[in-house]
Amino acid sequence: MNSGENIIEVSGLRRRYGPRGSGGFEAVAGLDFTVRRGELFALLGTNGAGKTSTVELLEGLERPTGGRVRVLGHDPYRERAAVRPRIGIMLQEGGFPSDLTVTETARMWAGCTTGARPVAEALEAVGLTGRAGVRVGRLSGGERRRLDLAMALIGRPEVLFLDEPTTGLDPEARQRTWQVVRDLRDAGTSVVLTTHYLEEAEALADRLAIMAHGRIVVSGTPAEVTASRPARIRFRLPDGVTAAQLPVLAPEAGDDGRVEIRTTGLQDTLTGLLLWARERGVELAGLDARSASLEEAFLDIARDDAHGVHPGARPGDAPGTAYREARPAEPAAHPEPQNGATVR
Repeated sequence: MNSGENIIEVSGLRRRYGPRGSGGFEAVAGLDFTVRRGELFALLGTNGAGKTSTVELLEGLERPTGGRVRVLGHDPYRERAAVRPRIGIMLQEGGFPSDLTVTETARMWAGCTTGARPVAEALEAVGLTGRAGVRVGRLSGGERRRLDLAMALIGRPEVLFLDEPTTGLDPEARQRTWQVVRDLRDAGTSVVLTTHYLEEAEALADRLAIMAHGRIVVSGTPAEVTASRPARIRFRLPDGVTAAQLPVLAPEAGDDGRVEIRTTGLQDTLTGLLLWARERGVELAGLDARSASLEEAFLDIARDDAHGVHPGARPGDAPGTAYREARPAEPAAHPEPQNGATVR
């Protein structure tokens, strides 16, 4: 498990394509993060956020425009010979010859790898033993992804880069792949994962970072990232009650009478609403209260980025609006609306 030793160190990392000024594009715009031994670190973001460019810099496939990156204590681009034998890379597509069998492909790959594990062991780990004699061209898309993973781990890597590793896999194969990755991590392998499956990141990552426009918007453990986003409470207004009578600030309800409250103080806000409803003998029909999920955090960040929210704004705010902490009112006969929740 995680020993606290930094295996990857990134400081001020930048990657620019094209000339300076408006004619170029800065895909990676100053990143700072570390990955420790035995840790799985996930990089998330929408298409174009800079994930692939970042991983290519970590793998030594591209030269940084600026900043510093170290993998296993070395510059992965300038000192590639020292880094490459100690890392495994699973690209989005492996591109193995279609006329070779699975075993022939693995033997070829093992022959080019220092200290390779036995071919049968690598294939068994990803569930391809029964397909060992099948030509690569006849494998399904999911089976090819499993072969890609087997080749990435055949060299017993200290650092494993996984780019969308479970694309095309059925649920059973995805779960099996997750277990392979967990076992590698628990044995001390550091893993850098990019994925569009947020459930995958939530299930596997020790820490993660969500990127937008080449920058890290938020990072931390999955629990820390979701805790940084507002929780939500949804219900339908009771008959004869307006949104202005609620103990938190709320706009008019929708056509169906539903209200959604966003709050960073879920317990206090919900307690205030329930006490208020009990005092008046009314029912909050369809009541649904829950903390933010990683998916909601991701979508909030994507929306904020698309709408140009200032970096200093609090998570989930609309452009130009101030964030308001949810502070439920004490039950009263005629409650006045209080500032305290972002409501949508």
